[in-house]
Amino acid sequence: MDLAKLQRRLADFAAARNWQPFHTPKNLAAALSVEASELVEIFQWLTPEESARVMDDPDTAHRVTDEVADVLAYLLQLCEVLGIDALAALDAKIDRNEQRFPTKE
Repeated sequence: MDLAKLQRRLADFAAARNWQPFHTPKNLAAALSVEASELVEIFQWLTPEESARVMDDPDTAHRVTDEVADVLAYLLQLCEVLGIDALAALDAKIDRNEQRFPTKE
């Protein structure tokens, strides 16, 4: 699966349900925030050691995987609506971070 195919699938899913009027940048950003918060909630009271083992429990692993999928889905939909190439944006951001935070060689 590639990113463009997933974005098209998400767009088709929303279109089939007439959800496009609700998929404004504001609403998608808010939904993204909610889903990210649901992911954080899973880790909220875990110790660092427990959080590192979160995928060892099948039920918790399933919850984490679902929330990651929800976060990615809303992020991809937001990028689609705004015309952002997510991979190009990330690549450019890494370039800027490499300049901002050079290694200590």
